[in-house]
Amino acid sequence: MKSVYTQHALTRMENRQIQLNWVERVLEEPELIEPDAVDPALEHRLGTVPELANRVLRVIVSKDEPRRVITMYLDRTMKGHL
Repeated sequence: MKSVYTQHALTRMENRQIQLNWVERVLEEPELIEPDAVDPALEHRLGTVPELANRVLRVIVSKDEPRRVITMYLDRTMKGHL
């Protein structure tokens, strides 16, 4: 699947030092997919990042094609739950 990154997502990746390959891995092979609590057109894809001691990366993305990556962050509340 092709992904398009919003400017917000690119800025967050840079500010949070999140690597593109981590985001792509979570998008392609999520360990968990959750619906967005507010917008039914969005979903949250979660996956562990082995390079960061298995911290959990949450990527918020649109369900439509091409998939738009809205934002991402390391989710402290999910560590140890995946």
